[in-house]
Amino acid sequence: MSLKKQYLKDQPVCKVTFRLEKKSVGQANKVAVAGEFNNWRADKTPMKALKNGDFTATITLDKGREYQYRYVVDGKHWITDEAADKFVETGVDNAQNSVVVV
Repeated sequence: MSLKKQYLKDQPVCKVTFRLEKKSVGQANKVAVAGEFNNWRADKTPMKALKNGDFTATITLDKGREYQYRYVVDGKHWITDEAADKFVETGVDNAQNSVVVV
């Protein structure tokens, strides 16, 4: 799992690339990233499968904010990103949301 941030000089935004490694998802058919930036919709931001089995997606986010998110595997398993900038308790089943700070 990893986060890559690319800040644009001429705009107040950051391109964030989310990457989920194959070892974290096994034989998953589809993976998405869901969070505050897409109203937590698992169908809104699908991740692209790479040849090595990893999944990736790039999202443009406004700078100066924090966004909670999680990965959704095969539409039903929600995974916290261990590489997140920080974590927030969800209040459900001791789960945590990942947070990206841009």
